Amino acid sequence: MSSKMTRLVFSLNKRQLVNSIACTRNLSTSRFFLAPQFLESADEAVSDIKSGSKLLVGGFGLCGIPENLIAGLLKTNVDNLTVVSNNAGVDTFGLGLLLKQKQIKRMISSYVGENAEFERQYLQGELEVELTPQGTLAERIRAGGAGIPAFFTPTAYGTLVHEGGSPIKYNKDGTIAIHSMLREERMFNGRNFIMEEGITGDFALVKAWKADKAGNLIFRKTANNFNHPMAKAAKITIAEVEEIVEIGEIPPDQVHIPSIYVQKVIQGPSYEKRIERVILAKSDAGDKELSPAAKMREKIVRRAACEFQDGMYANLGIGMPMLASNFIPPSMTVHLQSENGILGLGPFPTKEEVDPDLINAGKQTVTAIPGSSYFSSDESFAMIRGGHVDLTILGAMQVSQSGDLANWMIPGKMVKGMGGAMDLVAVADTKVVVTMEHTAKGGKHKILENCSLPLTGKKCVDMVITEMGVFELQEGEMVLTEIDPDTSLESVRAATGCRFKVADNLKQMSQL
Repeated sequence: MSSKMTRLVFSLNKRQLVNSIACTRNLSTSRFFLAPQFLESADEAVSDIKSGSKLLVGGFGLCGIPENLIAGLLKTNVDNLTVVSNNAGVDTFGLGLLLKQKQIKRMISSYVGENAEFERQYLQGELEVELTPQGTLAERIRAGGAGIPAFFTPTAYGTLVHEGGSPIKYNKDGTIAIHSMLREERMFNGRNFIMEEGITGDFALVKAWKADKAGNLIFRKTANNFNHPMAKAAKITIAEVEEIVEIGEIPPDQVHIPSIYVQKVIQGPSYEKRIERVILAKSDAGDKELSPAAKMREKIVRRAACEFQDGMYANLGIGMPMLASNFIPPSMTVHLQSENGILGLGPFPTKEEVDPDLINAGKQTVTAIPGSSYFSSDESFAMIRGGHVDLTILGAMQVSQSGDLANWMIPGKMVKGMGGAMDLVAVADTKVVVTMEHTAKGGKHKILENCSLPLTGKKCVDMVITEMGVFELQEGEMVLTEIDPDTSLESVRAATGCRFKVADNLKQMSQL
């Protein structure tokens, strides 16, 4: 054996002292190899994390979060942390607990969601929040792990993310203390792009399903999400797993994360696997009278369902857009893609089918149809950004007459984050359909000459469907192409805050 081979370094505890590992490692041609440490507890695994560290924390909502490692951090009381995570759990679980103990200084996230404490700390100036489009966040992490310092993306061109000025931290009086900076822009093949920098961290805290005793990891269903890219983008990756298996029990061609990326592994003693939104399949309880509001929403989503075509790939947003899937004709196949990492969404589960590792982007329990697939968040947005999704349907707060979209924040009052919306609407080859009520509370216009709220995307909307009718963007102008039979043209004009054309062949609003 050469002198180089004898310099191999192993960091094995008693659980790793198996001949199979020793033989495998001795065949390595690396000059230096530090094998993953298999530790006894989460407390021991996080003991090296110091105040001021930058952490990459896996999970989507509460699905696939490293709950034992987070619990270990709670005991250490380290603070001044910068945490990169798609969101921050809920008030009483996950990263929300670290927020409550004021251990986090800055969050780099795409979605605040329903975490009231997250939103409160941000709006009160107690927390710095760098909101980043979900697909951009996933790609920044993937790029960082691959040694790529920066890249160009069409996502968020023309928005606050691009132009700067998005609030990162507020003063107590509601003014902006720290704002985002201008992104470099460049044109490629006639399209506009902005530059984003890769993200790396001091530590990655990830949750996997299984690890073998070599340190290879695999994930389960939609618990893959952000765990996959984050495991590759930190100096030290700490993985908690449900099961540790012998070498060979995970076939090499089924490994999701090779051991080279993993430095520490623990087996979680227990898992709560809390679910944010348990939604069950409705039993056939006969015809139930719908409320007027529900009837209006159904009218909108039935029209939206007319946009489905046999064999197409579609992404449906939270709320009304997702309801459109209820009206896909039985004779038609539509492949539903969810940005948290599933292609082939099925209906809501029965009580017996509920699986905490299988949710959609709205954090709702779902099922998967035969032929479906699971993948990581960066892979999901590669599908989206690459133009492989034919149709996206999403909601809106405002739409302008030129097709600008605003749907992610009201400065100083409400911020939910953009999630994956900026990525979904930035793709030239994807049809973007907005479903929304025609006016806001009090009759306030939502279709305007110009959006007054921060934009999600510029000139990105192809169609707007409301209870009053259907507008299509044709040659840069908004055209009313369909009208509800119970609505007059005068009523539509009065409820719309901008001029629009009326199609010569104005039709009655279609329904499925």
